[in-house]
Amino acid sequence: MIARLPRWVLSGGVGLAFVAGMINAMGYLGFRQQAVTHMTGTTSLLGIVAVQANLGDAVYFGAVLLAFVGGCALSGFIIGDGALQLGRRYGVALAIESVLLFLAVPLLLRQDDAGLWLAAAASGLQNAMAATYSGAVVRTSHVSGIITDLGAYLGHWLRGDRPDGRRVRLYCALFAGFLAGGVASALAFPHWQERTLLVPAALTGCVGIAYVVYLHWVGRREPVG
Repeated sequence: MIARLPRWVLSGGVGLAFVAGMINAMGYLGFRQQAVTHMTGTTSLLGIVAVQANLGDAVYFGAVLLAFVGGCALSGFIIGDGALQLGRRYGVALAIESVLLFLAVPLLLRQDDAGLWLAAAASGLQNAMAATYSGAVVRTSHVSGIITDLGAYLGHWLRGDRPDGRRVRLYCALFAGFLAGGVASALAFPHWQERTLLVPAALTGCVGIAYVVYLHWVGRREPVG
């Protein structure tokens, strides 16, 4: 069970889930109508266009996958293993994600596929930041695992077992953050079009800055370890 859920884990996780929800919804609303925060559908589409011998789309979907993997690799290089721990270089990773999203906006406004590749790289970087804290997997870029875990916990409850209440609240908060991000994109897109991506770009940078500030504040009070 999660003995204690630090505020920086919950607030940062919900903030990043909101960011991912906005990015993914914007991808669906944009000119390609393409999910970018996870690659399940993209992999299926790559298989379909490969059978259809559609070289152009195969190159596009293949590039999305490669960009996503590149973002994951960059995150792994910067952060290291998957244990969520105060003191790791999450601020650096989030700053890079923010830059990638800002760079994607002018390309998306020109309906240039490279903008989606940058957004996919940013999403891969955030996706690879999924980590464990006291046995709970903190996912911020997709909700498949979260819904799976919540469904399993519901089954445990129906059979009379008591699930970890803190873990359930964490997953519900992450799900709500992702859903709220999708709603925000749907409200903003009719007015801002692809400029909607500027919001998650700015928020990602702000979360990164807040993490660094919090890290320094904690470091002044006690050693980080």
